[in-house]
Amino acid sequence: MIALVENDNQETAKSEPTAPNDGGKLIVLTAPLTESIDHAGYFIQMALASLPIWLEGIINRKYPNWRDVEREADGQAKYMPAGVRLVEKSLLREYSQDDIVSCYPEDLDKFVGPNTRIVAVSTHNPLGVTFAAGVYTSIFGSSKMPINSHYSREMFAKIKANPYRDNFKVIVGGSGGWQIIQTDLYDELSVDCVVEGRSESQDVMDLFRKAIAGEDIPKEIEVKHPTDREGILFPDKRTTFGVVEMTTGCGRRCKFCLPDLNPQIDMPKDKIMDAVRANVEAGNKQISLATEDMFIWGQVHTDIPFYFPNREALVDLYTDVVNTPGVEQHVLSHSTIAPAVVDPILIKQLSDVLLPKSPIHFPYLSSHPEKKALAPLVGLETGSVRMAKKVMASKGVPFSIEDWQSVVLEGLKVMNENNWFPAMTLIVGNPDETDEDNMATLDLIYEMERRGLFAFLIPSIFTPLHDTRMEMEKGVTQTRQLTPLQWQLMMKCWKMNLRPGQYSWWGPTAWRVGSIGMWLYKLRKINGPNFTYPLLMFSGAISEKRLEKMGKIYIGKPIKTKTRKELLSSLKPKQWQYLRPDTGDMPDGMEEAMAAKA
Repeated sequence: MIALVENDNQETAKSEPTAPNDGGKLIVLTAPLTESIDHAGYFIQMALASLPIWLEGIINRKYPNWRDVEREADGQAKYMPAGVRLVEKSLLREYSQDDIVSCYPEDLDKFVGPNTRIVAVSTHNPLGVTFAAGVYTSIFGSSKMPINSHYSREMFAKIKANPYRDNFKVIVGGSGGWQIIQTDLYDELSVDCVVEGRSESQDVMDLFRKAIAGEDIPKEIEVKHPTDREGILFPDKRTTFGVVEMTTGCGRRCKFCLPDLNPQIDMPKDKIMDAVRANVEAGNKQISLATEDMFIWGQVHTDIPFYFPNREALVDLYTDVVNTPGVEQHVLSHSTIAPAVVDPILIKQLSDVLLPKSPIHFPYLSSHPEKKALAPLVGLETGSVRMAKKVMASKGVPFSIEDWQSVVLEGLKVMNENNWFPAMTLIVGNPDETDEDNMATLDLIYEMERRGLFAFLIPSIFTPLHDTRMEMEKGVTQTRQLTPLQWQLMMKCWKMNLRPGQYSWWGPTAWRVGSIGMWLYKLRKINGPNFTYPLLMFSGAISEKRLEKMGKIYIGKPIKTKTRKELLSSLKPKQWQYLRPDTGDMPDGMEEAMAAKA
């Protein structure tokens, strides 16, 4: 009888969940592991967001320790994405630090207990439907789930299975929340509410109060964005990759872009520097200033239009950032290309400041003594003037979008001369896109090649992002729908991207054999017949000239473009006053016009 009672007690003990010693934190913040890592190379997150899960082995071989993360003595995360840190900073206006913890998904059970009322998740691509992710997972295999999405779902499954799940609300924020809304996967992922907007909003604080009180909360809430500098908060803890916010908004009003709808704000330098020092003091050796366009900083809401960059302010800011004791590496974020045409000296001065701290090396491209390079993210999107007018009419300001091809080529020339080799995004399959639009883009790509210019070209299928002015429009949705020209554009971009790595004798052979092998094994079935000849072009198995003679591909035609001086001369005379004469190529008659005005 005693033995039976002991066995019953043992079974009961096994079935009861083990709660954290303190009962758990009131608010637990987390993010997918793939979005939280702060090591293994800056470009790893791009690969994790784009490669399908069945290719995870490539990442594992290249970065065998990528899952190893650092923790504080109490087990909380030593670093977290900037979005998580911003939520934490926002909550600390009302709650004690003892009530809040930020942790990696693996450690949720250490902090979620009977006292927990909220698990807040920040994620930028939980379902793998952003621009790059969808297309590359489709190209590469039957499993369309990117690595990042796989780990996001693992995190949500862990939250859903938590024994105290009935006690707390799951609130999701970040740039990927819209994916849950559009797919209505609330129940599957065990999500109670998706927040769209920044955590500084009072609406977010009200939401958290209701959740903590056990009240009903909405499935979706859109909160207001701060309208001025004073409304922006700066985390004072370590962020993944040392991300520190530099600006919000852009001002160019591209129809496919969500961040551009935010107010155009440039952050105060003292607040930026405080956040930089906080990262360094917490052990971070790398800093990246987050922005939609680095070149608007220092020129927002001034007497000079934002698209004429403030050279002195920008050089001063970046100089102070990279010279902060403890900063060993700095990586550029997003930029536009027109400012490189407007002020080439700015690009040179920034290169002098930033190249010594760049962790990026391009041995076959860079003229730097240590072969260092800068690689900002730049939106090319299309080489078609017709399409550019439709979706991004102000992309090239102060220049007319009619001169978009000239702006791209002249800007890329300035960047390359100063060891900037940008990652340039392109959108394939825009609504109403024609073969002529694709041919115009191919003309531009081939012109880059003819002129010896280089950028990492990243094509992706059009994605109607939530809340943008194109969210209701429909373009290509699957790789099998791509036309031969659209496939050729994608494969030509990636063929050019591989050029710096094919200087060895074995490189081209490896790609040729590997590409054809993958096509025979799987890709011809997945991507359809339109993929065949562009893939053969990419592999180099048949020369482009031969494929053109066969009528299978289109080799771009040489295009006539404007020089930098012709571009500057095309500006309205009232804008000449904002040009810097020390950059040269000033419009004829500019000095006389300025003197007469004075």
